[in-house]
Amino acid sequence: MTYKELLASSAVKVHNCACMGLDPQWDVLPYRSGHIADDLQRFFQQLFETMVKYNLSPAAFKPNIGYYAALDDPRKGSFEGSLALASILSMLESLFPGIPVILDSKRGDIARSSANYAQEAFEVWRCDAVTVSPYMGTDSITPFDEDASGKKGIYVLNRTSNPGAKDLQALQVGNGDMREPLFMAVARQIDRWSERMGGIGAVVGATNLEELSLVATLHARHEVPLLIPGVGSQGASAKMTMHSLRDAGYPVSYARINSSSALTHPWKMAPAPSGWLDRCIANIDKLLEETAL
Repeated sequence: MTYKELLASSAVKVHNCACMGLDPQWDVLPYRSGHIADDLQRFFQQLFETMVKYNLSPAAFKPNIGYYAALDDPRKGSFEGSLALASILSMLESLFPGIPVILDSKRGDIARSSANYAQEAFEVWRCDAVTVSPYMGTDSITPFDEDASGKKGIYVLNRTSNPGAKDLQALQVGNGDMREPLFMAVARQIDRWSERMGGIGAVVGATNLEELSLVATLHARHEVPLLIPGVGSQGASAKMTMHSLRDAGYPVSYARINSSSALTHPWKMAPAPSGWLDRCIANIDKLLEETAL
């Protein structure tokens, strides 16, 4: 099965195109025994089992590796964060079969280094997709799909949702009447890559719907998968994002609309409230409803 086939089948299976970001902040979670891996495992096991109980499943999960690596202390022989991530990935495989997992690591380097990062994502962590940076060009992207099989997903950073993205991504490039924002030039390159690498996708934020619509319209032709952050704590609306995609003629089963902290720790600051699980489940249910196919 190719990655695009996995996206389409998982969307049909759960009837939505939501993506659940798994970016825990250990210091605000309800369990604080001092053993980070045990606390995170306990938290996510309770959350995931409750989701299964109520038949709530997004169409993708997206752990950001930085949240886990920061909990390691390798020079002291401690790998609590990595152990927690390994446990979470095993839980997802068991409880949510057929649902893709996107490793949000934003890798990208010269060819040999990119090959190592691809091995990290696909063989070490055994995830289905990874986020990558396009800044170093074609030879840094190609190793993530060396055989051009499209079996793994490669989400290229295109127009991201953070405020500082405009510093570079909105710069005008080109000559004369052909000038356009850098993010549109990157989008056109992603479109070209998609013609020979079937798993190529794009990261496009929901925080500017006009720009999202421009990119989605371009990518609709080749059904380039879209990973869309910015919903929830960053202020974007899942409903409006769905409207924009459909108005652009984009096939929404290939999109994954992501929300992270609003689903796993919406209270933001410690201590966690007594009804933390109900708050998480309510927000997850709302996202799935708003991204329903």
